[in-house]
Amino acid sequence: MSFAFGVALFALGILVSVSLHEAGHMLTAKAFGMKVTRYFVGFGPTIFSFKRGETEYGLKGIPLGGFCKIVGMTPQDDDVEPGDEKRAMWRYPVWKRTIVMSAGSITHFGLAIFAAWLAAMTFGLPNPDFPRDEQQIRAEPAVIAIQDCVLPDTTYRECAAGDAASPAGAAGLRNGDRITSINGTPINNYGELLTTLRATTPGSAATIGYERDGQPGTTETTLATTKRPPIDNPDGPVTEVSALGVGLVLSTPGLVSYGPVEAVGATSTFIGDMAVATAQALQRLPEKIPALWTAITGGERDIDTPISVVGASVLGGEAVANNAWEIFIMLFISLNFFIGVFNLLPLLPLDGGHIAIAWFERARSWVYARLRRPDPGRVDYFKLMPFTYVVILIGGVFTLLTITADVVNPITLFPR
Repeated sequence: MSFAFGVALFALGILVSVSLHEAGHMLTAKAFGMKVTRYFVGFGPTIFSFKRGETEYGLKGIPLGGFCKIVGMTPQDDDVEPGDEKRAMWRYPVWKRTIVMSAGSITHFGLAIFAAWLAAMTFGLPNPDFPRDEQQIRAEPAVIAIQDCVLPDTTYRECAAGDAASPAGAAGLRNGDRITSINGTPINNYGELLTTLRATTPGSAATIGYERDGQPGTTETTLATTKRPPIDNPDGPVTEVSALGVGLVLSTPGLVSYGPVEAVGATSTFIGDMAVATAQALQRLPEKIPALWTAITGGERDIDTPISVVGASVLGGEAVANNAWEIFIMLFISLNFFIGVFNLLPLLPLDGGHIAIAWFERARSWVYARLRRPDPGRVDYFKLMPFTYVVILIGGVFTLLTITADVVNPITLFPR
């Protein structure tokens, strides 16, 4: 039940975000005097509508986004009624059109920033000092969390009958103990713990030195056997090695909370990092197509592959079902920021495509004026339709791939 509630809640959050996106276009257009004839939430058959002034507002039957109709977005539009010629959008200065067309993305950025600021003051934002690569993780103190069992190989699953019990648990070690030695070999960090275990015969007896609440101690146990690749080569051959049945407890918190003022700076840093990550993700999109196809045709789903709104809603449901509201909010922030950036790409029919054309026209007029040549006028959108159709086709195929992958082989954040 909580999973279904989380899916519905996240989908509702997306719908509200997209509706506010369209409201951003509408409100800025109205503020500049442009004529807005329609604003609807959803698509398909109309459930209800009403007219206020010159604008019709309403709700459609398919809750997948929304739209607003601004009269005369391009010179080729034939929706300009007699007397409204001066209010056609394309006749307005380029800076006003830029504000109107970018207002949707600015709304998404505003939602992401505001949600991140609230998160910074509640459950926290990702700690910039949190260890993010294998080298940093191995440098952490060997503070342990006792595992329920030792799995026989690298395949992750729940513990089952016949799996070896955790040698650390059998020896009386507890969560939060820090391993200081194995068979007399000093252990200064987690990397040394792994290296020492790999050098110890699987199934042999071991003397474990540890520290608990500042007090040293020792205990005896028999190491379990599992299969792992070499420490310095995760893709290398798998061999039998010793296992203590413990995980690492990181000394650095993953999330850090801030006061209202400090949260402003933390939010700025977080959004800046997200901007870099989003740019990198957009650059990697083409190379992720084969990975999506592999996931659809039965291969393993790469957690780094793109997800659709369907997949994001499922992850939101998982987060709620596992009481991980911080993940739910981070998904909401990331999705809004990504949509905001994606919508500004200089491609029709995206808002960024209209902005790019407006500034191209302005730059071309400036150049022709300096050359004392007649202004070439506005861009003919009809000539750009083939390119627009190509973008729509590619976007549609990509969306279909991500939705299919999210249905047949979804990304999961928690074991099922």
